[in-house]
Formats: sequence, C-alpha cells, structure tokens
Amino acid sequence: MSPTDPARTLATQLPDTPPGARITLMGHVHRRRELATVSFLILRDRTGLAQIVFRPEQLPTVGLPGEETVVRIEGTATANAHAPGGIEVTAPEITLLSEPARTPVVELWRPTLDAALPTVLDHAAVTWRHPAQRAKWELAAASLRGFRRTLDAEGFTEIQTPKLVDSVTESGANVFPVDYFGTTAYLAQSPQFFKQQLVGVFERVYETGPVFRAEPHDTVRHLAEYVSLDAELGFIRDHRDVLALLHRVLLGMIESIRTESGDAVARLGLALPAIPDEIPVIHFQDALRRVGAPDDEPDLAPAHERALGEWARQRYGSDVIAVEGYPMRKRPFYTHPQPDDPRWSNSFDLIFRGLELVTGGQRRHRYSDYVAAIEARGESPAAYASYLSAFAHGMPPHGGFAIGLERWVSRLIEASNIREVTLFPRDLHRLTP
Repeated sequence: MSPTDPARTLATQLPDTPPGARITLMGHVHRRRELATVSFLILRDRTGLAQIVFRPEQLPTVGLPGEETVVRIEGTATANAHAPGGIEVTAPEITLLSEPARTPVVELWRPTLDAALPTVLDHAAVTWRHPAQRAKWELAAASLRGFRRTLDAEGFTEIQTPKLVDSVTESGANVFPVDYFGTTAYLAQSPQFFKQQLVGVFERVYETGPVFRAEPHDTVRHLAEYVSLDAELGFIRDHRDVLALLHRVLLGMIESIRTESGDAVARLGLALPAIPDEIPVIHFQDALRRVGAPDDEPDLAPAHERALGEWARQRYGSDVIAVEGYPMRKRPFYTHPQPDDPRWSNSFDLIFRGLELVTGGQRRHRYSDYVAAIEARGESPAAYASYLSAFAHGMPPHGGFAIGLERWVSRLIEASNIREVTLFPRDLHRLTP
C-alpha cells in the first residue's frame, strides 16, 4: 500500500497484491480499448501502468472516460500473465475524480512522444505526463539526491543564497536587472560570492538552485535560467582536490540513478556513463595541440570539446575528461593562478560526452591578492567591499565547482537540445508556459 494513503494501491504494488484482494487504484486514464466482448482501461499513476478489465455489463452507461481523465477504480486483483506485472483488476467500479478531460494535443499512450519540440514545450504541463518524458526528470531528481547524499556524507552543509544581488558575479556574462524598491538589483548569475564567504563559516558548503544568464544565446546547449549544483570546500591543496571531490560526486549521482531510477533508465534505453577510477586530465596547452588549434587560442570551441570527448573515450574508456590550466585572461578574477606560471590558472573544465559540463578550480583566498587582481582589471576594490570583507578577516585555501543540472541530464540521454530535459525552459524566445 501507499505509505501516505493505506486505502490506495499503486501500479507497481499490483504484482505483490494477492489475487482476489479488493483494491483501490487512482490515476489518469492512459489508454482505453472497447471491444465487442471486453473493454480495457489502462490507468497511469506516478509509479506506472495498471490494466483494468470491464465486461459489457460493467461498463458505465456513458462508456469509459476519455484519456487523461482522473479516476478512482475499485476492483479485484486477478492473475493474468499478459497484464503488466502479471496482475490486472476485474469487476471494477469507476468513479470520476475530475471532469472529463479534453483530448491532449499529443497521444500520451504511444511508446514515444511523437511531436515537434515546440509543441512539446508549448504544452509542457501535459506532455511531461508521457512516461518516457517524465523519465528524463526522474533522472534529474535522482541526480539531485545523489549530489546531496554524497556531499552530506563528506561533512558539507547545504546553504541557500540570495537570487537578488546588487552587483555582477561573473565576468563576461550579462545580467537581468530588476527594480528593487526603486534601486537596481540583478538576478544572480551564480552563488559564487556567497558560497566562498560561507566557506569561512562552515568550511564545506553546497547549494542547488536557479541561476540566471542574460546572454543572447540561441543554441541547443544554453538556457537563460537553469539549475546549478554548486559545491565549495576549504583547506584544499589546489584544484586537483576539487576535481577529486567532483569525481566522487559524479559517481554518487550515477549510483543514485542506478539504484533509485532503474525504471526510468529502462524506459529511455539509457547507457549510464563510464567514469574510470581517476578522471583523465589534460593541460589546456596540450588540449589545443591535440585538437589542432592555434597555441594562442583562449578557449576550446564546441568542436574541440567533441574531439577531446571522443579521444577520452577511445584512449581511457571514459565519458569524462578534465582540461586544466585555462588561461587566466579567460577566467574570473577570483581564480587562483598556476603557481609556477601565472599565465595559466588552477582551474578546470570537465567535458562530459563531448560537451563542457563543469567549471571548477581553486580560488584566491588572500585579501591582498584580490585587491591586486581587481585593480589590474581597472576596477575599485570598494565595489566589492562586502565580498572582500570575508577575505580581510581570514579565509582558508578553497575551491569549488558548479554542475548545470539540465546539461548533465541532456548529455545522459544524449539529447539533441537541452530544452528536451528542462521542465519549463526559459531562453531568448520563451517565457511561457
């Protein structure tokens, strides 16, 4: 029985129900078939599908309700090897719990959601009901649980930081201005400043929440709002300690998917990622040479990321590879430089199946280094006074990373567009639903 409603049986509990037991199911009408001698109704609840059998004399006088109508079915559990789980429901009594549902714009009973992406997104509240579609977010939910569980076990404290801020967080990214009681505020691009400050309080912190980027990208890999999984930890030696933590987190997320969302994995025919005992690492300079890019290239292009992902798969049998040592001129001012050559940074990007998924690394932690870095940008440290106060009062060596949840799930299922795995996407053109 359901732990929250002992009077209700869920679809996945039917196989364990003794034949002959009188049970109650509740859910949506997924599919109906009315034949000459028998009619079938497939009910869908949050756990799966159940088959209900009606004899002609048991049918409601108005016939079976239409698909997506919400109903309660009371009937008898009956063994049938051809039914889902080997048990179906017979001698049913049906009660409508909603008005008869309108016909959906897509046929949710079909094995695949056969509709163009704009149609799926325009009608997201209904199209997410499709079992294969819903499975995508079940992967996301399991990933969130694995992320939290792994970090909780390592002594991290979960935090929640403001999404309305008074200044730009990241360099090189546009922001959304907001009227904040007559003054200008911004939607936070990341919790970066706050999570660094809170390392001085808790030593190890993490956050899951929305971030906002007003970048006019109209691509299959960018969103204006997405869920960021952030972690920051103190008393590290360098960025390799951060990468080691990321490795454990990814394994924890995958294990959570494997153990808690096996049905979703099966529905999508998903091959879980191959991540070796140690994440392969290549320096940015060597990565440029491997992909045939000029030595003065400041960043990796999408084609370079795909090439490195394929090389990692062939060379190491790995779906991930870390590129470390990005040029300091392409990293935010809080990034720690490589000690033996300050042109390069103690930071990394993690490429997952040919796409950049994570940015992480070691941060500066000395107040004087921040002042020098900010002044070198032609800015005044006074503009960052509240942020810098934590460093003026002593901060441990620290670092962290951020994972984009939707991008992670997108690459898990190898989707062609990140919007396929986003519940209600926000991008250059979409503000509804």
